[in-house]
Amino acid sequence: MYEDSYTNQLHRTALDMGADLFGVADVQNFDDPTYAGNDPRGIMEDARAVIVIGVAVPRGSIESLPRGRAEYTNTLMAGTATIRIIAFRLARLIEKEGYKATIVPTEGSEFGYWYANRETLMAGMSIKYAAYCAGLGNYGLNHLLITDEFGPRVRMTAILTDAPLKGPEGPRRPLLNEDCKNCMKCVEACPAAAFTPDGGFHRKRGAEYMFKAPGGLGVGPCIK
Repeated sequence: MYEDSYTNQLHRTALDMGADLFGVADVQNFDDPTYAGNDPRGIMEDARAVIVIGVAVPRGSIESLPRGRAEYTNTLMAGTATIRIIAFRLARLIEKEGYKATIVPTEGSEFGYWYANRETLMAGMSIKYAAYCAGLGNYGLNHLLITDEFGPRVRMTAILTDAPLKGPEGPRRPLLNEDCKNCMKCVEACPAAAFTPDGGFHRKRGAEYMFKAPGGLGVGPCIK
């Protein structure tokens, strides 16, 4: 639980609506020189906090890959729809308290992709980095967030707000998940060979491979 009652109220509300993950990150985390993404204050200039909401992706949809491509895609989209509804309701609750709130496009959704920078293939901000700063997990070599309970099998969105919400205090966990250092399964499984053993990621190589498939979702083995 969180130190302030308002953050706890939002946390309980999100879980009651079906969220599996909830976290808060202070926007000042994005000032860290090791962060290479875009600043959320480029979206909401006076943002003070990033709320991250996530749902677990059913394991059955992932274990059926690559045969069950349509089923996997449909399940992901259902997860995206779920967190959009939760985020919308939370945003309205926040604004009823006199603050502002806006919902960041889910990474990997149609809006998350189409609003990304075409040259860098980077979104307006990194939801995964916000989730890391909120204490929800850390990164794998597949550049996905690895959560303690669900591994990489999660769908997330974020809310930017000027509400004075409190995130976790104290030192963060390491950026790279300890279990991923010598595993290499995701690196070897990637059909686009987009990941490297030293943590590198060829974004354009992955994007080109992904959109060769019908519906633009030709990847996924690294999430298994």
